[in-house]
Amino acid sequence: MERIVKKLESKGIRPTPMRLLTYKKLLESEVAISLGELENFFEKSERSTLFRTMKTFEENAIVHQIEDGTGVIKYALCEENCECEVGNDLHLHFHCTRCNETVCLTDRKIPQVNLPQGYMAEDINLVVKGICNKCSDNLD
Repeated sequence: MERIVKKLESKGIRPTPMRLLTYKKLLESEVAISLGELENFFEKSERSTLFRTMKTFEENAIVHQIEDGTGVIKYALCEENCECEVGNDLHLHFHCTRCNETVCLTDRKIPQVNLPQGYMAEDINLVVKGICNKCSDNLD
C-alpha cells in the first residue's frame, strides 16, 4: 500500500482511503473496469465518490478511458510515464465479444494520424473486437 501512496503523492493526489482502494483494485484487475463494476466491488461506496476518484485519476494520468463500443466507459491504469494524449503513447484496445472484457494492448501502438488541414483531433480510440485468447481456448 505504501507504493500506491507514493504513486498518488507523486502525481499530486491526496491518498484518501477510497483512492487507495480504487487504485489497488485497478492494479489487481487484468481488464478495463467500468464505474458500475467498481461500485459493485465496493459495496459501501457512493457512486459520486468513485466518479470523482476516477476523474481525478484521469486528470492526473493515472488512468485512461476506453470507449469499447458497449456504451459503457471503462478505465485502465496508465503505464509508467504514459502521456495518454493524441499524438503520444496511444495504444490499441481489444474487446472480447464473448466475455465482454476489454484489455489494453500497450505494446501495439496506434500510428500517427494525419488529418486534413483545419481538422484537430481531440481523442483517438482504436478498439479491435473479436474473441480473446481465454475464450478462443474454450472453442473446442
